[in-house]
Amino acid sequence: MKIAMVTGAGSGIGRASALALLGAGYSVVLAGRRADALHETATLAGSSAKNALPVSADVTDPAAVKALFAATHKAFGRLDVLFNNAGTSAPAIPLDELSFEQWKTVVDINLTAVFLCTQEAFRMMKNQSPKGGRIINNGSISAYAPRPFSAPYTATKHAITGLTKAVSLDGRAHDIACGQIDIGNAATDMTQRMTGGVPQANGTLMAEPRMDVKHVADAVVHMANLPLEANVQFMTVMATKMPFVGRG
Repeated sequence: MKIAMVTGAGSGIGRASALALLGAGYSVVLAGRRADALHETATLAGSSAKNALPVSADVTDPAAVKALFAATHKAFGRLDVLFNNAGTSAPAIPLDELSFEQWKTVVDINLTAVFLCTQEAFRMMKNQSPKGGRIINNGSISAYAPRPFSAPYTATKHAITGLTKAVSLDGRAHDIACGQIDIGNAATDMTQRMTGGVPQANGTLMAEPRMDVKHVADAVVHMANLPLEANVQFMTVMATKMPFVGRG
């Protein structure tokens, strides 16, 4: 049985992906800050709950990340797939009105936490037998194109693309593959506001289409299931009619 870890597994895309991986026969480490939400995710797995390991961890804290991976190693002895999913955004306000704390919170969760988890996964995957594994990063449509009033989120998601490429290169010698899934308007609590209208580049407000989060989870499982000789470097999964391609 392969071992996966999903950060931000207590809700949204993380929960859906963790449940899909459990359904596909993985043992899954459920990482996140809220223990109650992680246990709820495990419960939702039904008969597969026995293969879930909820671990409460603040992935922006280096010591907590080390403890998370130590718990994973103790329970399973290895790690085959890491899905760096945990993320957050700042309020949609003009750039000059953002506080340093709002900027730093987004950078810490969306970028620094991904680096910390990737670093620990790298260490484990290099030294396990058989060696190697796969790291999947949650990018975004914002890794390509910004929304209005989204400087911290857009900057970190662009940075994730660079990190994904660097990890892909550095991982070659150790059979560590790294890819990125760029998601647009999956139906989760985080995107609920889109149904009521969100700012557009032309200054208007518009309700945006969303898609079932199941399609994202299925794509994560597809990426995870590939043999290490193959890799989805970048995949975009988006609501078909959301404003992205073309002029809107």
